[in-house]
Amino acid sequence: MTRACVIGAGVLALIATKAQGQADSARPRYSAADVQFMAGMIAHHAQAVLIAGWAPAHGASPALRALCERIVVGQRDEIAVMQRWLRERHQPVPDPDPHGLMMPGMDHPMPMPGMLTQEQLAQLDAARGPEFDRLFLTFMIQHHRGALTMVRELVDTPGAARDGPLFQIASDVSADQTTEIDRMTRMLDGLSQPPQRSPQ
Repeated sequence: MTRACVIGAGVLALIATKAQGQADSARPRYSAADVQFMAGMIAHHAQAVLIAGWAPAHGASPALRALCERIVVGQRDEIAVMQRWLRERHQPVPDPDPHGLMMPGMDHPMPMPGMLTQEQLAQLDAARGPEFDRLFLTFMIQHHRGALTMVRELVDTPGAARDGPLFQIASDVSADQTTEIDRMTRMLDGLSQPPQRSPQ
């Protein structure tokens, strides 16, 4: 369960409503970079939800299946919050497209950091059992690191990340995915360790 999920969509909606009220009394506190980040992160999360949803049908271990369930629930909740953020600001709300590799809304589209290529998706989809676990962890670490890059680029953009609800979402993404990278790295290290032989 991610921190954003624990906080609950209701609390985030309350924060968004308060910030929107403040924004209505002044000029908008969000930037084009904020809108691009939200639209891009919807597609980024959608790909994570897609591949995490493969775990039961691909013979994933119980530990990996539990992780994948948390990813699906947490990132679906965050997608809904991000779509609502865009809708409340009368911005285009993209459908979650797990195959959208490019950052939307840019004059010169750039690949989104960490997104799996079609070749990587096919490789993962063809894997079963321990090989699925290994590839999933490898690719999802790559994917999560890409999300952290997107947050860092947003925060480094002048005038961006000043909207309260957006900053909260970006902070949650950063905290949640950093924690999950640590956990997945330990799980991946465990897969590469030879099993301990019990003493005779």
